[in-house]
Amino acid sequence: MSQVHASIRVEGAGFAPYDVVIGTGLAREPGPWLGPLLGAGRTLIITDDTVRALHGGHLAGALGEGGIAAHIVSVPPGEGSKSFGQLERVLGEMAGAGLDRHDTVIALGGGVVGDLAGLAAALYMRGIAFVQVPSTLLAQVDSSVGGKTAIDLGGLKNMVGAFHQPALVLADVDLLQSLPPRERRAGWAEVIKHGLIEGGEHLDFIESVGARGIEGDGDVLAEAVARSVRLKAQIVSQDAREGSVRALLNLGHTFGHALESLALESLALEGGMLNHGEAVALGCAMAARFSAAQGLCDDELPARLEALLRVCALPARLSDAGQDFGADDLLALMQADKKNASGHLTLILLEGPGRAVIRRQIDQAALKAFLVSEGARA
Repeated sequence: MSQVHASIRVEGAGFAPYDVVIGTGLAREPGPWLGPLLGAGRTLIITDDTVRALHGGHLAGALGEGGIAAHIVSVPPGEGSKSFGQLERVLGEMAGAGLDRHDTVIALGGGVVGDLAGLAAALYMRGIAFVQVPSTLLAQVDSSVGGKTAIDLGGLKNMVGAFHQPALVLADVDLLQSLPPRERRAGWAEVIKHGLIEGGEHLDFIESVGARGIEGDGDVLAEAVARSVRLKAQIVSQDAREGSVRALLNLGHTFGHALESLALESLALEGGMLNHGEAVALGCAMAARFSAAQGLCDDELPARLEALLRVCALPARLSDAGQDFGADDLLALMQADKKNASGHLTLILLEGPGRAVIRRQIDQAALKAFLVSEGARA
């Protein structure tokens, strides 16, 4: 039986308001939320092969019991599916299913599926509705909310995309129980990032629960998702298209995306390559230490963050990634970040817990020296 932990309204200028419903059993009993939204229209569930095997049949079956026929299309799991080839394939499936402007796409999966399905929905017939049913912690606390959709371009992450807000988000924490612990840790990195941005009681809560969310404690997960979504909804309501304050949500991402792009198979990491959440965790730690090096915060903050990351078995130092990174290679990728303007590097840094700031025109010589001090190859 489904149970709602929280329902959070996301609203702001330039898009229709929508709800993020957080609870248990929502994907097995979606009728109360999806029924009124879908009506008699058609729908296409976009997922990946792994999530389809675990949850696709349950969601499609529940919709079918409510009289809603749902066709499923799946893509290979992993970042490689955020490509023009998979985007074209998904758009072709939407056309083949006969979807029109009154129909809806459902994204069932993690951030890759949400990004791909959301962009396809934004492009198809110049925009149709889509619903997010995120199946990873990373997607529930971050990527499913706020309408950022994208695919990658070459080795550059999220370079081709659109802002396209979902019509509804169903965050079923039951889906998180099927995740390996490493995937829950990846999502917990974003939870920690949100705690750093908000500070205060939010960060205290994260520290107080330790690794319980990573271990699968349902109550902790539901509360962590709700706290992150409330923060993100507040920021998106002020800045839906990332023109100002929303950039703060990219804390750790300029470092992290560069690390993720260069990451190779590593014996030091369970399962091999550095994943997005691990890269964000490491990126947040590096942003905190660079902030201290620039005199923006004292050394207590990066030490506090590193201790929290260690408790959660997340990387806090370049050496934790188990590979050699070149400072010039990292810097080149950071210079391609979308927050940059007129050739000047922009970073999200920290003056303290709850005091994230946007710093433009970063001194690149100082940044390279910092990367070398972190262990990057000169």
